[in-house]
Amino acid sequence: MEPNFAYEECLHGAGQLRVAGVDEAGRGPLAGPVVAAAVVLDPARLPDGLNDSKALTVSKRTALLPLILAQAEVGIGEASVAEIDEMNILRASHLAMCRAIEALPSAADHVLIDGNLIPRDLTLPATAVVKGDSLSLSIAAASIVAKTRRDAIMWDLAQQYPGYGWERNQGYPTKCHKEALRNLGVTPHHRRSFKPVHNIL
Repeated sequence: MEPNFAYEECLHGAGQLRVAGVDEAGRGPLAGPVVAAAVVLDPARLPDGLNDSKALTVSKRTALLPLILAQAEVGIGEASVAEIDEMNILRASHLAMCRAIEALPSAADHVLIDGNLIPRDLTLPATAVVKGDSLSLSIAAASIVAKTRRDAIMWDLAQQYPGYGWERNQGYPTKCHKEALRNLGVTPHHRRSFKPVHNIL
């Protein structure tokens, strides 16, 4: 099943014309920030091939990113490793989402949030959509933006901290990453509240 524009069209019909899809990337990794994106699609200029970022190849995501940026309104937000450790990953993910929504060029009328929870600090009307990145085109677009942005951040960090394989594993707890943690130690970009990192410390 591929995402469609039904959620957005329903809201448009109710007079809520600026509908933002919101998704995050990076809840599971042991290192790096969590990144969220908010995307308001233009119904007359929907990029072809939008889908859940996890269902797309790296080359397909890379090709879609400039189309989304050119044909839609996009906001991006992050929560740092320090914020993740301070408030927990769920709250930090929601903080990144709120920052992405605030970064939109113009305020949204309604927000479609991927998942089953709406950030408690969000003041706009919102709907939580479970598996939203595979159901809503706006959330799918947001998932692509968030994923490509976070992958780029982890690639940059991999150049500064070689040996952890972040350019391949994006900070997820792969066997190679966990071995490097044991052998090379914990970097400033590791999430100390996550068990595999906490245990080494």
